[in-house]
Amino acid sequence: MKRAVVTGAGGFIGSHLTEHLVRSGVGVRAFVHYHAAGTRGWLDGSEVAAHVDFFAGDVRDHDSVRRALDGAEVVFHLAALVGIPYSYVTPQAYLRTNVDGALNVLEAAREHGVARVVVTSTSEVYGSARHVPMDETHPVRSRSPYAATKAAADQLALSYHHAFGLPIVIARPFNAYGPRQSDRALIPAVVAQLQAGERVRLGNLTPTRDFTFVDDLVRGFVAIAGADALVGEAVHVGSGREHAVGDVVQTIARLMGREVVVETQPERERPAASEVDRLVSDSSRLRGATGWQPEVDFEEGLRRTIAWMDARRAHFRPGEYRT
Repeated sequence: MKRAVVTGAGGFIGSHLTEHLVRSGVGVRAFVHYHAAGTRGWLDGSEVAAHVDFFAGDVRDHDSVRRALDGAEVVFHLAALVGIPYSYVTPQAYLRTNVDGALNVLEAAREHGVARVVVTSTSEVYGSARHVPMDETHPVRSRSPYAATKAAADQLALSYHHAFGLPIVIARPFNAYGPRQSDRALIPAVVAQLQAGERVRLGNLTPTRDFTFVDDLVRGFVAIAGADALVGEAVHVGSGREHAVGDVVQTIARLMGREVVVETQPERERPAASEVDRLVSDSSRLRGATGWQPEVDFEEGLRRTIAWMDARRAHFRPGEYRT
């Protein structure tokens, strides 16, 4: 891999991936969402920024995507709307970004003869686990508009592989966490609220999730891109360990040395039939093809996240609930 394009490069996972690739000697074009202010997300101020070819555009615009992918050998497609609660409010925006955006990437990659396209999916496409651990044969039964648009993008990618021979791989992460994640997500939401006091307001406390630290996830993406045996497949990236939401709160409180009072709020809960009760990854396909293994223990990852957030409290608004 000499030349890669990362869409969504200014976001949580995309910025970590961009930095990892640059430090590995890969030439990276970072596709970032156009802003009049010229901001580039978490890559603003990054120590690798001087070595990145930035491209500002909109993944919903085919011409932007086509220009961005010119000369790429590998494309990591991460650009998406990802907040589940907001997808209930404006599903059409998710359709346009997550499905039309994926279509633009696939078409541009086909036009330019890109050697490998890694399309980012999500474990949310499955809904609640029907068997655990969950391998890639698990049925897809999306329970939110967000999940449905990601499932549609996955199917588009597979269709481009079968119909046109496009060398795609679907990377399906379970719950990523780590520095730079928005405090709309569970772990940073809990940390930010405990930084402000002892009261933590959440939705449902009983669902379980499989958490993967962002550094491990990035290594998984790179391993997937280099594995010929995975072309045309969906591939899980997860730890294989599940943690209930309520237990995560108690673990974070212990690591922060805080007492905690948990308050559930109905407005933070998903619609009852839309809740995903359990997610646990079987990542043996990825391990077998590449030897990838998660290296960062859950509590160690939490410590790193807490330390990063402690140094940047002004970035977060723990008193607000934002969809």
